[in-house]
Amino acid sequence: MPFPLLVLALSAFAIGTTEFVIMGLLPEVAADLGVSIPGAGWLVTGYALGVAIGAPFMALATARLPRRRALILLMGIFIVGNLMCALAPGYDLLMVARVVTALCHGAFFGIGSVVAASLVPPARRASAVAMMFTGLTLANVLGVPLGTALGQAAGWRATFWGVTLIGVFALIGLVRALPRDHGQEAVSMRREFAALRGAGLWLALSTTVTFAAAMFALFTYIAPLLGEVTGVSPQGVTWTLLLIGLGLTVGNVVGGKLADWKLPATLAGAFVAMALTSLAFGWTSRALIPAEITLFLWAVASFALVPALQVNVVTFGQGAPNLVSTLNIGAFNVGNALGAWVGGSVLTHGYGLTEVPLAAAALALVGLITTGLTFSVGSKPAVAGCN
Repeated sequence: MPFPLLVLALSAFAIGTTEFVIMGLLPEVAADLGVSIPGAGWLVTGYALGVAIGAPFMALATARLPRRRALILLMGIFIVGNLMCALAPGYDLLMVARVVTALCHGAFFGIGSVVAASLVPPARRASAVAMMFTGLTLANVLGVPLGTALGQAAGWRATFWGVTLIGVFALIGLVRALPRDHGQEAVSMRREFAALRGAGLWLALSTTVTFAAAMFALFTYIAPLLGEVTGVSPQGVTWTLLLIGLGLTVGNVVGGKLADWKLPATLAGAFVAMALTSLAFGWTSRALIPAEITLFLWAVASFALVPALQVNVVTFGQGAPNLVSTLNIGAFNVGNALGAWVGGSVLTHGYGLTEVPLAAAALALVGLITTGLTFSVGSKPAVAGCN
């Protein structure tokens, strides 16, 4: 694989780490800034809404830029946002900094995928895109646990200083490694927006929203759940996040193969598995070994949905795959925000932490319903590999 792909993977690693690491640091952030755990959870919501709003806006704003220049600009925004996080003196400015950081997220992955595919011969394009997204997977396997450990040992701000440094290395790599003659073909906005018609596409995007809501209703509050209910030490939380990251990696690989085999069955089966494992964690969270096993299976079921959801959206919006892919990242983060809000609402309405997984299970069942509606109401264009 060309060296620029490694740079894109490093960039994806940095972006993925800064998005997810806050979940492992909620207790530290809440204690330092004098807010409640649900209040700190709104930082997850703020980032997610920043991605949801910023993804289509930044995609359109950079549509006429050469892709190399667009990626460098977006990584510059990422660095500034993380630097603001590290320096934020209070909760309000930290929220603003998280939103600024989020603006680059969706457009970077959308444009970066196109660049990755263009760097290799046509027969290797899928492998090139997968190579870039390996950085996102490694963010969950390594970045989040290590960032959590660093934040627990040296303060949560140290984690954002670390991510800022990774962003600087990624920016240098983009400047030096991406081909300078990497242009951009003209984009027909009329054609792109015309492809957004049809109930199937919007139902598919709704399915992505419900998946992310189900995942992040639980994932946002995983650190306090493990600490207060399971009795896991702060260092143990780091190891559990590593275990979850491994489950996400396994689920991503398995889900991709299953989606190639039968897309509707993969979506339905993974939603059922996600609901059952979330429901089970409501009871197994009280004992260490059952909790760890359940969380690993939950992670596998959750990320088995990710490649299937991407194929699902592109299937129903193949007239504008770049814009649709960007919208799907926005939909994912709308669900992220919704899930964090649902989990926080469970707590603020007087329920305990063990009720949060039950809410996540209910959201997964909603995802199962939207999956059924997508393939029954939406018109399904013929796409190779999707049965």
